[in-house]
Amino acid sequence: MRRIITVIQSRRFRRVLLVCFVLLFLFEIGLAASIHVFGLSDYTRPVDAIIVLGAGLNPDNTPTPSMIRRADHAAALWQQGIAAHIICSGGYPGRATVSEASACETALLAAGVPASAIILEEASRSTEENALETHTIMQANGWQTAVIVSDGYHLLRANWLFQMSGVTAYPSPVTESYPTLTEYMISVLREIAALHWQVVKEIFGFQITYIRGL
Repeated sequence: MRRIITVIQSRRFRRVLLVCFVLLFLFEIGLAASIHVFGLSDYTRPVDAIIVLGAGLNPDNTPTPSMIRRADHAAALWQQGIAAHIICSGGYPGRATVSEASACETALLAAGVPASAIILEEASRSTEENALETHTIMQANGWQTAVIVSDGYHLLRANWLFQMSGVTAYPSPVTESYPTLTEYMISVLREIAALHWQVVKEIFGFQITYIRGL
């Protein structure tokens, strides 16, 4: 009799486990869909500043294709008169001797934006620190609103973090020369992991603003 009860309990446990797994899977699919859909919308409007989020560096310290895409998009917005200034946000990844912000400036200059319109934020190492550090710059200049430029998959989390930091943010996704499907899927998975981590941080009040890879 005990064996029968144990078998029944074991089956119930497996069913509950399966249901939980399916629900979790559906939730993650929904989150991935939200990341994708949010990244398709452009909320550009006249603001105090355009903020370009860092996108790593090539081994020779030159801008990556993603950084060039973002800088070119920001340059186009600047030329449209969306804002008079562009903030390039990003510190020194790994052992790089050039900051992401400096690489962004290089790309902006090549796109025709004058140095006088570019402000460098070179202290941040993560999207959260992008938000915190650029907010400090904006406060010093009396600015409150900004268009946030990044690849679409990045903007759901970036918008959340900038809004929490006190910046009134309007996301503007890069659409030209998008990454390959594989690169895009990897980036979305990384965003899902980063969003989960951010929720855990908020729940437990962790003050960590940088984890390598997120």
